[in-house]
Amino acid sequence: MRKEVRHLREKAINSLVNAIEHFNRPWDRGRMEAVLIMLDHSFEMLMKAAILHRNGRIMGRNETQTIGFDACVRKGNTDGGLKFLTDEQALTLRAINGQRDAAQHHLVDMSENQLYFYAQAGVTLFRGIHDDVFRKKLIVDLPERVLPVSTTAPRELSALFDKEVDVIVGLLKPGTRKKLDAMTRARSLAVLERAINGNYSQPSENELAKMCRYLASGRSWQTIFPGVASVIVSSDFDGPVISLRLTKNEGMPVRVLKEGEDVEATVAVRRVNELDFYSLGATDLAKKVGLTVPKTLALIDHLRIRDSDDNYREVRVGKTKFGRYSSKAVKKLREALETVCIDRIWEEYKERRGRGRRRSAGGVAAAGGSRVRGT
Repeated sequence: MRKEVRHLREKAINSLVNAIEHFNRPWDRGRMEAVLIMLDHSFEMLMKAAILHRNGRIMGRNETQTIGFDACVRKGNTDGGLKFLTDEQALTLRAINGQRDAAQHHLVDMSENQLYFYAQAGVTLFRGIHDDVFRKKLIVDLPERVLPVSTTAPRELSALFDKEVDVIVGLLKPGTRKKLDAMTRARSLAVLERAINGNYSQPSENELAKMCRYLASGRSWQTIFPGVASVIVSSDFDGPVISLRLTKNEGMPVRVLKEGEDVEATVAVRRVNELDFYSLGATDLAKKVGLTVPKTLALIDHLRIRDSDDNYREVRVGKTKFGRYSSKAVKKLREALETVCIDRIWEEYKERRGRGRRRSAGGVAAAGGSRVRGT
């Protein structure tokens, strides 16, 4: 095992242990946030170790920072050369990352049952990825007793969400003046709903307020969070993991999205043809935003458009990879052009490219690998 891989793997396990330790602490001050943040960090380190272990890259040429969580999931789930994540595992990772994002950057609240669900599902998933990629047992590094424990471990998700919604509705009763508390509680459900639908952004305050109004009016939570209603827990002796049932004949229906269509009441995104959704090459993208191709690439680089599955994906056709963009990338670029100085971004981009060429001319060999076309 390479030295960098070994260090990243050790950091991943350290963060996992810290998440478990905070979960099992007998006091609650900062406990939920610490569990989610450390669990999220453990997975980012684990995925980077896995990518390197399978001869992938976690830092682009001429970049000073490694790729983020989203890009790690995308590589692990879609890159045929190093794929180590199933769709269900990617869903669990997205859900945990969304909860961490809400906990770290704003306000989110969840019941003990929900926190247990994410903690135990996280430990189970971490072990599965670790053992499969590195061909060694996580139990070698952790004693068997090091697992999340709870006095109220959930087994049926629908009952868990029923209880969660009852709490939210109680906070919304007239005269309680606890609307903010209700929205904070609803955010965890909204984050999970979005992760299931392939939307990894945080819900807005207006969206949360609308959800709360619907719940207070007596509307079934299954109609407000149809994706959450489709999630089931498959339990074994090792604890629960998120499982998503996709079927046309029973359960929640599967709907194929059209290009550029926003995800609303779908359970999950199943794109039959990737090129239908990621329909734009760099030249197409440049025409739609009114820039030259080089300036468009500079803006893409500045906004890190390629780090998001919503905007970009490398699609393999035969033995060749093509970098393709969705219509959502167009929207991101157009919005950015209203607030940024494209000339300044272009000059910075040229300077970075020039430094890279000078280093290459000085004897720095370019790294090998599959060439991605159309980026």
